[in-house]
Amino acid sequence: QVQLVESGGGLVQAGGSLRLGCAASGDIFTINSMGWYRQAPGLQREWVAGISSSDGSTHYADSAKGRFTISTDNAKNTVVLQMNSPKPEDTAVYYCYADALPIQLYLGRGTQVTVSS
Repeated sequence: QVQLVESGGGLVQAGGSLRLGCAASGDIFTINSMGWYRQAPGLQREWVAGISSSDGSTHYADSAKGRFTISTDNAKNTVVLQMNSPKPEDTAVYYCYADALPIQLYLGRGTQVTVSS
């Protein structure tokens, strides 16, 4: 089992910056990758960014490229999403995920991000 706890959500003005954190605990050695989904009201959950545990490679949705940066602090078992120049359309609940062995997807409880115009 893997437990994920998000932090850092809140209200931010468009063009500002916000930093989301996700602390993983439990069977972290089973994790292949971690990242973030988001879900805005009335919309389906959308993948935002991911980072590989093996080689640190990062991947981004087109909506996040050039503005968001995902990174890890392995010593703290934490994944960070740095959100720069957020837009009102980035408003959503952001969920941390861990893709783990054997075939298991864990999700955190989510943290609300609201971007004001």
